[in-house]
Amino acid sequence: MKTLRRLFSWQLSVLLLTGLAAGAQASSSDQNGQSPDSPPPQNATPPGANEAPTAITPGITVTGTPPHAEPPVPKLPPDQFTDCYSRSKTTGPEGLDYLAVEICESQLELDKRAVIEKCINRNGKNAPPVVIQACTESLEHKIILGSDRFYVYVNRAEAYLLQGDRQHARDDYNEAVKLAPHNAKFHYDRGVFYLGQTDGDAALRDFDTALGIDAKLVPALRERAKLYVIRSNCSGALADYSEAIRLEPKTAVLWSQRGYVYLRQHDYESAIKDETLAIQLDPSLARAYFFRGAAFGGRGDSPNAVSDLVTAVRLDPLLDRYVTSKGKNASLTLPPL
Repeated sequence: MKTLRRLFSWQLSVLLLTGLAAGAQASSSDQNGQSPDSPPPQNATPPGANEAPTAITPGITVTGTPPHAEPPVPKLPPDQFTDCYSRSKTTGPEGLDYLAVEICESQLELDKRAVIEKCINRNGKNAPPVVIQACTESLEHKIILGSDRFYVYVNRAEAYLLQGDRQHARDDYNEAVKLAPHNAKFHYDRGVFYLGQTDGDAALRDFDTALGIDAKLVPALRERAKLYVIRSNCSGALADYSEAIRLEPKTAVLWSQRGYVYLRQHDYESAIKDETLAIQLDPSLARAYFFRGAAFGGRGDSPNAVSDLVTAVRLDPLLDRYVTSKGKNASLTLPPL
């Protein structure tokens, strides 16, 4: 930190270099002002002294309570009702134990409910292989019929993506969109997927479609704006960010990202205004200080530039990598949005 202050004590010359990453970070890191590479919080609780070590391999032990095994997904027979019916016959071809059938059907309903819950994954704690298995069973046994199956495809697509299986993820996203072509969120989800695969054209088509269905879908406006920035379409990016801000004026990151676009255009006054509003809404948003510091530097206001950049690095030390010293001057590389 002392080195940073010393670098800026004489003069700050700002070199605005484009540091854009190809791909979207639809992640929550943008919301809290932390960079995607931020280390995990240091809040892990050490295991208690009375916990016995669990042997893993010779010479290696770990302490703590072993994780509980997750209950398996029920395996549904191909036709459980027919099986119940045939096994419930007791006296001749016409004899039928209706109570046994009722019990069997009740068990079948419980199994179906368990499969659906694993597929839906409400709390997000189910492992991807479990979600994939459950969703696959749901589709194979037609537990959910009609257009409602799009939820199953979307959940399985997300699980495939977490496993790195992009091909199956894309296939499931396509099936979901076929089943619900007028659902803006599914077009948006697939657009984010395409953006992550650096297929900007496909992503842009899906974002356009999503916004054609729901012009107020702020996440789609934001991601399309990011794509416009990557493609140097600053006017398109400013239009999308401005509309997103109109819809969500209290979202600090939107103001900061629009300020970034102004900074790219060397409109330092507008950039400073937007970053200041972002900081007022969220004083912990490190990148807002960084972008405002760069704008102050571009305007020739070295004292304010130094102050903001020092604050930015204090809030997010990883931002220091975007500052390069050269003698008594420093140059800045803009981090990706």
